[in-house]
Amino acid sequence: MSMPLPLFLAGPILRRTTKTEICVWAVTSSPLNADFLLYEKDSDNPFFRASFKSQKQIQLGTQCFVVFAHFSNAQLSQHSSHRDETADKNIGYFETDTPLAYDILSQEHSLLTDIDGLLYDGEKRPSFIISSRAENLAHGSCRHPHHHCDDALVALDTKYDALAIDERADMLIMGGDQIYADDVCGPMMFAIRQAITRLGLYDQEIDDETITHCSQLALNLTPLYGRSDTLPKTTINHGLMKRLLKAGPEPIFSSRTTDNHLISFNEFIAMYLLVWSPSLWATIPLPEANAIAGLSDENKARWTSEKNELTHFCAGLKQVRRLFAHIPTYMIFDDHDITDDFNLTVGWERAVYDSPFAQSIITNGMLGYFFCQGWGNDPDAFDDNFWRTITRFVAEPTPSTLNDATQLIHHFERWHYTLPTTPKVVVIDTRTRRWRSESSNNKPSGLMDWESLMDFQQDVINANAVVVVSPAPMFGVKFIETLQRIVTMCGQPLATDSENWMAHPGSANALLNIFKHPKTPKNFVILSGDVHYSFAYDIRLRFRKGSPRIWQITCSGFRNTFPEPYLSIFEWFDRKLFWPGSPLNVFTRRKRMRIERRRPDNGCSRYLVNKSAVGEVLLNPNGSPAKIGLLTGTGEQVAFTPCEEMPSKTYVSTSDSVTRD
Repeated sequence: MSMPLPLFLAGPILRRTTKTEICVWAVTSSPLNADFLLYEKDSDNPFFRASFKSQKQIQLGTQCFVVFAHFSNAQLSQHSSHRDETADKNIGYFETDTPLAYDILSQEHSLLTDIDGLLYDGEKRPSFIISSRAENLAHGSCRHPHHHCDDALVALDTKYDALAIDERADMLIMGGDQIYADDVCGPMMFAIRQAITRLGLYDQEIDDETITHCSQLALNLTPLYGRSDTLPKTTINHGLMKRLLKAGPEPIFSSRTTDNHLISFNEFIAMYLLVWSPSLWATIPLPEANAIAGLSDENKARWTSEKNELTHFCAGLKQVRRLFAHIPTYMIFDDHDITDDFNLTVGWERAVYDSPFAQSIITNGMLGYFFCQGWGNDPDAFDDNFWRTITRFVAEPTPSTLNDATQLIHHFERWHYTLPTTPKVVVIDTRTRRWRSESSNNKPSGLMDWESLMDFQQDVINANAVVVVSPAPMFGVKFIETLQRIVTMCGQPLATDSENWMAHPGSANALLNIFKHPKTPKNFVILSGDVHYSFAYDIRLRFRKGSPRIWQITCSGFRNTFPEPYLSIFEWFDRKLFWPGSPLNVFTRRKRMRIERRRPDNGCSRYLVNKSAVGEVLLNPNGSPAKIGLLTGTGEQVAFTPCEEMPSKTYVSTSDSVTRD
């Protein structure tokens, strides 16, 4: 007999929180017939109460409801009579910059007390602050469940358990790859399929010759580690030689780890529940390898190794859930949230849109992103037509309703968003509005097209300071970018993820011109991830007085690292080939930028940190960084210090100590 399901399958997660709105996301096993209450931190009298019944709750299965709660300040005035209005300068708005607490009550019983470990020590309810400023930021990306390292989000929660509420971050920014849809380990896929059955997630029709319904992906029909041959293939990008040789179709999805690639909408939903909450894991025990039918000896060994790492990952999920319940959390997708190399080249896009099956997978991934990530960033971005289209698909997941959803998603241009803080936070979409190459189907697309870059410029112009969230670093490691360029010239851009801001001349020049604009912010802080290592740059324009000050802070990943010894080798070549006087700098697109690399204070001569970590940034009132650091998955604190402040013993040699490009 299976264990009964808890009410909260995932969440609650605090999403967008401003003085005019509070957004709460959750997934429940039955409709959430309860009230949301807000309290001043040490009070037992709520000053705000609203019902979840009036909020959107979308049913995805017999025991799966996604809760989109968007509470408005318009509901606030009727609840504020008990407060000292003479002391409240912002009556009619949610209080900012002061500790608050919330609860979810059903018949005056707190449903949150039923969630094990949701509260920090000494709390009666989850506490948080609606911050009007973005001065204390936690950020990062790339959380790979079965990677061999510690989860930095667990370390961050452990740290916050010992801190006062006003010492925690104003927000947590997750800059992409919150899931790895293209790299799912065997035990995770086993759990996903079990979760689909336990929750009664709705089946989906697929327009494909081999798979007509997603129920055919059940493990007795599509075994573990056996999806690579099921995924769509194409000949649309074959060159003359391959056509003459009548080469066979090649996989559309370029990841080398597609053995368990997510396909159906319900698989994407199930994976989000399993990476953000321990609730379902308690009802899905993972068997030993010998109990899995049909596994080869090689895959049995693989299962055992993956299960060990996944078990370690799951052990921290209770803390990750607690962190999300206390810190306003913002997200943006990158490629692995959908599939590796998502929209990397025009040829890749052509292959996808020539295959209804491939389109279905991409749309399922984007819908999963909307349901579990995208909505909470900016609920007002999604109009009634958007909701009608996706709810029709959810209620009747057929090729026809999926096609409508595909057209909607393909033309949607508001995944980017801003936050009304000081400084303003601008989160950009570098995946769906790309500057496509006109010279070759096989050249990398620019990360943003002209129109989206102009939208970005309008978001930042005339501000004194701004925090920009770019999933990929705007200024990367020159040697690695050069290596990617060489591989691209050889016609293999997918082999090295050749997608960086400098790879496409149009988007690179437009971006650099934005920094040169006379009305651009005086202080730019760029938060990025993607690359699976961490570093920090101080950047100025050469040959210009009054240059804006730019700091790029890259943190990646939350639970991922770069393969060694490759990163050490790449960094060594970067120092040797791109020292300040090197003639090779002339051939880079950012030759007019002076870039100073910060070194970590961890006693290492390297400036790239190859550890799982969450970035921690403290900003001065003018928007410049007061502190740039990392909290590693093992709990180590690392600070990135400007080179002139570093002791000379940290430098290996004269050539190594030079840090300007």
